[in-house]
Amino acid sequence: MSTHLLSRRPARDVPALALHPEISLPLARVHEACGPARRSFALWLAGRAQGPVLWISPAWEADQLNPDGMMPFADPARFLFVRPTRPEDLLWCMEETLRSGAVPLVVADLPGAPGLTPVRRMHLAAEQGGAMGRAPLGLLLTPGEGGAQGIETRWHMAPAHRGEVCCWTLARRRARALPPATWRATQTAPRTGMELERIGGEPAPA
Repeated sequence: MSTHLLSRRPARDVPALALHPEISLPLARVHEACGPARRSFALWLAGRAQGPVLWISPAWEADQLNPDGMMPFADPARFLFVRPTRPEDLLWCMEETLRSGAVPLVVADLPGAPGLTPVRRMHLAAEQGGAMGRAPLGLLLTPGEGGAQGIETRWHMAPAHRGEVCCWTLARRRARALPPATWRATQTAPRTGMELERIGGEPAPA
């Protein structure tokens, strides 16, 4: 009889923010979302979280979140917006906010993928913030196919709307303990979450 010596199952239970029984993001870590609907993914995550959300974006970018577009996912009144004028301050703001532990969800809408060193610093900051109470979660929004180094998970989200029905294709492209997988996400009603149908990838380990 053969036995498996190694498993993709995490060695211990880690507190996480759950979007769905099959999808959760560990707290006290930094994750990445890319693709054309990455901001929708962030708003969906915000709708599942509790408390304020800090949204960091460059002051030189003209595009800003539209409150009317945010409403189906989360209450815009919960959001605090920070718009640094220097590129280096984007990651600095996220690192310091994670370290403070004052905000449960910190989103950084970046013009490009950061390197390994700043991501490692943000992981450490999130762990330190967790020592203050409930651990925060950091989410990096990166253009294109993403590519931030050292992140805990990477998600790609793209619109796949069907007439008046809001649908997306969501792919888990990287995770430390789980295989790649793809779902079709359908919004059934405002702020009530999503219905997910797996359309690719192997099942998660039991």
